[in-house]
Amino acid sequence: MKVSYNWLREFVDIELSPFELADKLTMFGIAVENVKYLGENIDNVVVGKILSINCHPNADKLVICQVTADGKNRLQIVTGATNISEGDIVPVALDGAKLPNGVTIKKAKLRGEVSNGMLCSGEELGIERGMLPDDQQHGIMTLPSDTELGIDIKRYLHFDDYVLDLDLTPNRGDCLSVVGVAREVAALLGKKIKTPEIVLEEDNSADINDFIDVDIQSKDLCYRYACRLIKGVKIGKSPMWMQQRLIAAGIRPINNVVDVTNYVMLELGQPLHAFDYKKLSGSKIIVRNACDDEKIVTLDGVERSLTEDMLLICDAKSPVAVAGVMGGLHSEVSDETVDILIESACFNAINIRRTSKKLNLRSESSIRFEKGVDVTGCAKAADRAAELIQKLAGGSLAKGIVDRYVKKYEEKVLVLRPSRVEHILGVSIEKQDMKGILSSLEFKVEDEDGNLKVTVPSFRHDVTMEIDLIEEIARAYSYDKIPETLIYGITTHGSLNQKQKLISEIKNILVGCGLTEVITYGFIDPNTFDKMNIPSDSKLRDVLKLQNPLSEEQSVMRTVLVPNLLEVAQRNHNRSVHDVAIFEIGRVFYKTDDVLPDERTVLAVVLSGRVEKTWNEPLYEYDFYHLKGIIEVLFEKIGLKDLYFEKHSDPSFHPGRTCSLNLRGKMVGVLGELHPDVLENYKLPYRAVACKIDLSSLFDMKIKTPKYKKLPKFPPVERDLAVVVEKGVASQELINSVRKAGGRILKSAYVFDVYSGEQVPDGYKSIAFKLIFQADDRTLTDKEISKKVDQILNALEKGFKAKLRG
Repeated sequence: MKVSYNWLREFVDIELSPFELADKLTMFGIAVENVKYLGENIDNVVVGKILSINCHPNADKLVICQVTADGKNRLQIVTGATNISEGDIVPVALDGAKLPNGVTIKKAKLRGEVSNGMLCSGEELGIERGMLPDDQQHGIMTLPSDTELGIDIKRYLHFDDYVLDLDLTPNRGDCLSVVGVAREVAALLGKKIKTPEIVLEEDNSADINDFIDVDIQSKDLCYRYACRLIKGVKIGKSPMWMQQRLIAAGIRPINNVVDVTNYVMLELGQPLHAFDYKKLSGSKIIVRNACDDEKIVTLDGVERSLTEDMLLICDAKSPVAVAGVMGGLHSEVSDETVDILIESACFNAINIRRTSKKLNLRSESSIRFEKGVDVTGCAKAADRAAELIQKLAGGSLAKGIVDRYVKKYEEKVLVLRPSRVEHILGVSIEKQDMKGILSSLEFKVEDEDGNLKVTVPSFRHDVTMEIDLIEEIARAYSYDKIPETLIYGITTHGSLNQKQKLISEIKNILVGCGLTEVITYGFIDPNTFDKMNIPSDSKLRDVLKLQNPLSEEQSVMRTVLVPNLLEVAQRNHNRSVHDVAIFEIGRVFYKTDDVLPDERTVLAVVLSGRVEKTWNEPLYEYDFYHLKGIIEVLFEKIGLKDLYFEKHSDPSFHPGRTCSLNLRGKMVGVLGELHPDVLENYKLPYRAVACKIDLSSLFDMKIKTPKYKKLPKFPPVERDLAVVVEKGVASQELINSVRKAGGRILKSAYVFDVYSGEQVPDGYKSIAFKLIFQADDRTLTDKEISKKVDQILNALEKGFKAKLRG
């Protein structure tokens, strides 16, 4: 919110400088980010008149102007402007003038002709082009013909002013107006706020009820709707003082009627809208919900499709405005407008916020409505606008006001306990001082049984509880006066929960295995599913779409995490970093029947490129077994040692080089080499292996806490066992059978060799196991071990028709 210092002084007697006021307001809880002097670096620029324009003898695109800045003396100025005419009143930068862009104007020759200054555009005077009226955005700035010659341009443009840029918190919607800030300043300085009296000249021969009727059908979304009618106005430019105040606040001047509505909005905080009355059908205003897919073209020229939860302002035939957001193009005020209907209303804040977000359309009006406006001020704002329009645009004001007040304001009354104030703030404040502070902020305060009965003013939507009143007292009393004390009471030591500990441990283990953690966006490109070979009927394609995506490439919530890592690998490859070993722990989002999605925490790993095995061995590409080893280490370290692998099929992975990760009878992930088509889609030069694990399923599992175990006293005994089985038999099934037959004394069993070729029949393979036997209470004998090996062989032969390899 940008506030003019001079405008504030019209409401409060301020003796402080703008910078002193800014400091005090900040300490008062109304943070001022910046104070800007509008006339900064503008010097020796005055109002002048063009007397004559002649062609430049040596340049086709230049003209020579004879200009007077005092009505007597002439100055010759050479310019290339094309929008000027003889008799125009313009800003003239004289010899030695300084401009906001740092340029100093000096007498000079342009193509042989003397130029004693420069004619200025609005931009050259520090006004942003977008803030200027359409006819002033290009070329020299032209001023009204009755403008006094020779006066300082800063005085004429009202640049001798400061603008305070406020950084308001979202709850202080009452300060989105000059009057709202003036209330704060008055309380801060102990002054009274001066409210100008509104004087209206009504035409008793024309009753407004004969011209317009208002029907509020959506009473839960529109609490009050008031309107005034002015007939016979003359559309033109606003006076410069009003234009400059609008520009200083960041609003572009348009015409005297529209500017008045914006001016009153800035002054009182009540958004207004002006309709061209003759463009309203049926002399009626209807406030209703939109129909699904109903259309309206808004003032910005965009056709917008509406939904049934949006609120509309309609005439007897069609919509004329999106309530609280923006008016319709059809009923806008134009140069031909003669009769004006002023709207001043109060709408449901949440509804306006949602409508604004859905339409991706935020306006100065919607910003104020979504924070809550003062429902009791609607009629006053309409009267103030009518007064100013009459002064600036003429016309006759119809007698009376149409005011549909369907939801009356109910006063909020709170009880404030002085003892509670002292307990919260840690400082003793006299009860009378509390009353004085709250009264200065326009709260109504009465004594009641030793406490204070406080009536909250209608414009303070943010004050709903006793603690809010204590905050008001604290900021007005001054935070500097509140002593610093150590906290007291029961404190707790912050710690990680079990899920957070597990995630932290997983990250540390993977980093220790040589991987790098990455973090990517939760939004992905819808084309990702095609690049990952995911079938068209897969549930993974049933995604949540963003209503206002940053781009099409980030328009849906991800249901898979591996593609994000492949994009990271691709970006690295494009920058000549071909070897990547990365992981991410993030969330994926599955659509549900509820409002909120099912969010699952997932671990994804991608290895691509080459790795150096040892210092004296050659590089080799990351492969299936490298990643499998990392995952085995991970699960062993976190205490989930009963992980096993089974053959699996996944369209994103290479057929025959993919397995599922299983734990306690439940599939928790997939590991394998990525499909060649996927690698081609992501333009990766090396094969890549990837893994995806549903960590959310691990959170629900009981993880064994590591316990101390004595070192074994008795030696282990190793045996190698090689069997021949059909190629289709999975090694994991054999391992499971070996471990079951080995019993308690079999401490470890794993595959160390797989062979097919000579000495092995076609369609078969040889698998060699390393078996480690050990007992806790004795040294095992060869007889015991041989007996156990025979049991294992029998189990393999019975279950898989395995034969001992000779």
